[in-house]
Amino acid sequence: MHVVHRGFDTITLSIEANIPRDLFEYLDAERERAEEVRAPVPVSYGGAEFDLLPHGGNGYRFILKGGPLEVTWFFKKPNVRDPWGVRLSIGSTLLATQGLGYARAYIDKTLTRLGIRYTANQVSIARADFCVDVLAPEFELMPESFVIHSHANRADHLTSEEEDTRSNGKSGRFTSVTVGKMPGRQVIIYDKRREVIDRHKPIWWDIWNANLAAEGMPPLDPTDRTASRVWRVEIRAGKDLLKDRWQIRRWAEFDAQFGDVVAEALQRIRYCTADPQDTNRARWPNHPLWDLVSAETEGDLTEMRSHLPPSQIKHVHRTEHIRLIMAQLAGNAITLAALEGTSEAKLADHMAGMGGRLRDAIKADPARAANKLDQARDRYRFVE
Repeated sequence: MHVVHRGFDTITLSIEANIPRDLFEYLDAERERAEEVRAPVPVSYGGAEFDLLPHGGNGYRFILKGGPLEVTWFFKKPNVRDPWGVRLSIGSTLLATQGLGYARAYIDKTLTRLGIRYTANQVSIARADFCVDVLAPEFELMPESFVIHSHANRADHLTSEEEDTRSNGKSGRFTSVTVGKMPGRQVIIYDKRREVIDRHKPIWWDIWNANLAAEGMPPLDPTDRTASRVWRVEIRAGKDLLKDRWQIRRWAEFDAQFGDVVAEALQRIRYCTADPQDTNRARWPNHPLWDLVSAETEGDLTEMRSHLPPSQIKHVHRTEHIRLIMAQLAGNAITLAALEGTSEAKLADHMAGMGGRLRDAIKADPARAANKLDQARDRYRFVE
């Protein structure tokens, strides 16, 4: 077993501030445009770039996305009776590649560009997830090996693929176990390799391989399941745990105590090596995976990162978009060939002729084609 990544996976916080009136009026007009086209529209304000969604949610008038680094901003309509007008969620890509310190600086810089003024005492942290990714191809997840409090909740998730079916009477190989409930505390073990493939998150191969390269180790081969299975242990701390138990609201409190939050979670919820001769589960020893994860969380948790440059992140996302679009193009072209009665023997010639037909379509309405090209450039400007 070998650790291939450790760091924060999600940070959610609210800010006691309202957006300026000028910003509200600008976003309100742009949201009307987004509603008309029924799609996100690019917006720029004070040098900050976003995609504005055509809808709000949960009391927030505006939802804005910040590109492939996975930062989402939520803004309310200014209201003096509701001072908590800003909320944001920082996703795993920024935190894994650039670190928590960069994320905090990015928040400050962006809010300054938007004209939103606030102090450190006006920040309220609502959620923080910390994870450790372990390369463990031989590891088999067994829910009964968890030793947990009698009142904890556990949800087991199974895969039904035949290639992963165990012969122990289960309906499939366990791919994740979740202990606890949000907004309290959750501890999860899951097959991260499987999630990366199923949800098309190729950036994680680059993150893992960058960390391995820093240790002088060879990269993982995504196609070799038996040698590249990565398991994630994730500790999630919701607002009830942070604020009610630990009195963590501000960054200073978070910096001082979050390591203890993680340590307590790994002590109260343990993954163990079962001892069939001992009916007292509390005496079961920790599984080596659990001891490895615990050791990795004992140091400073705030500045861990994979050191992937932003250009590499953009490259990975652009490559994935190109791959998906090419697959869609091929599928649509084959469907068109079938509808036009093309035989299998003439399919290649049919494909070769598609270029000419597309060229003719563009020449027939160049203005529409140019408009579509501009829209696509706006949509994918974050990964150009």
